Amino acid sequence: MTQGLHLNEVSHHYAEGSNRTTALDRVTMSVLPGEFVAVIGPSGSGKSTFLSIAGALLQASEGKVKLNETDLSSASAKDLSRIRLHEVGFIMQSSNLVPYLNVTEQLLIVKKLSGKVTKDDKAFAAQLLGELGLGGKLTQYPDQLSGGEKQRVAIARAFMNNPQVILADEPTASLDTKRAHEVVSLIAKEVKSRRKAAIMVTHDERMLAYCDKVYRMEDGRLSLSESRSALAEAVR
Repeated sequence: MTQGLHLNEVSHHYAEGSNRTTALDRVTMSVLPGEFVAVIGPSGSGKSTFLSIAGALLQASEGKVKLNETDLSSASAKDLSRIRLHEVGFIMQSSNLVPYLNVTEQLLIVKKLSGKVTKDDKAFAAQLLGELGLGGKLTQYPDQLSGGEKQRVAIARAFMNNPQVILADEPTASLDTKRAHEVVSLIAKEVKSRRKAAIMVTHDERMLAYCDKVYRMEDGRLSLSESRSALAEAVR
């Protein structure tokens, strides 16, 4: 079975009256388990559309999108909903924590969406939070956390359903340099140790050295930019 996330000649078009706008133009990419890649590019280049298609939020107009052996391009709305819940973990620009839930409950609510919470689920939530340096914050509420701590909770929540793919949309947008490095290094660590296929869309080129590959998107077209080793040299 082919593991990971695979896009093959994926295009997406939007209708604007009698005109057609191409947001993605024949995009091809493969991300394997344990691989952390970045997508960079100017605003309006198609990054948001790309991430929506990779995360089963939007279906491609043309081409194939496969998560392991599941073809997202032809999946039903019900199947896409299931895939988003169980197979994809999202980390957004804002942590989007629920203000009246404590840190542990932020993770367990993900399990409640797909059934009841078990002892194993509670133990896994505590394990994830401990790995991300939040072992002493399990019963605290969002207003008691720093910005970096909130984003770490969001990272843990993304891994809670043990998804196949992690998608991070500008995860450092609201963080200072120190916190940004902490957050992205933790994402990279979890991706490697848990063997997830992960994509980070970012404008923050300081974070690219944590990635295995970097792709650049312009006018809906995707091209491989630089290897991790070259980027690591560039930031020294």
